[in-house]
Amino acid sequence: MTARTLILLRHAKAETPGELTDIDRRLTTQGETDADAVGAWLADEGIAPQLVLCSPAARTRQTWHGVAVALSQAREAAVSPEVRYEAGLYDGGRTEVFDLLRRVPDDVRTVLVVGHNPTMSDVSLLLRPDPEAATLSGLKTAGLAVHRTDRSWATTEPHSMPLITEHTARG
Repeated sequence: MTARTLILLRHAKAETPGELTDIDRRLTTQGETDADAVGAWLADEGIAPQLVLCSPAARTRQTWHGVAVALSQAREAAVSPEVRYEAGLYDGGRTEVFDLLRRVPDDVRTVLVVGHNPTMSDVSLLLRPDPEAATLSGLKTAGLAVHRTDRSWATTEPHSMPLITEHTARG
């Protein structure tokens, strides 16, 4: 059976809401540095996504860009993943994330989802087979949770994907 890896990433630190609409909020300088640190950490761990599902919000797109640049600089033969900007990752919730994951083809081994809280934390907690996980805290900005399973993406459901590791990247 083929192992499938899911990386759930909460976007890096964004500007305080001001006059911009929420979807247009951008990363702070620290957020940009932290996004780069996420990519460096993934490269160090040997984790490279084949598919990226990203919220269309400015801060998530910027987070992905920082991750992608750091990953490509760390790899000798840069292979660009397919990237999909999914509205459901901005205006939806955990149901939309599960629905998106169930549609991933099984030949894709590693998926990175770049989204927002509380959804990213909720999905990570729901995926864990351990019922005690519900009492754990959520992801911080630039925080990621790595889950792994031998099951098909089509069978993604609560309690179906153990947590391998969590990390909060700080540049």
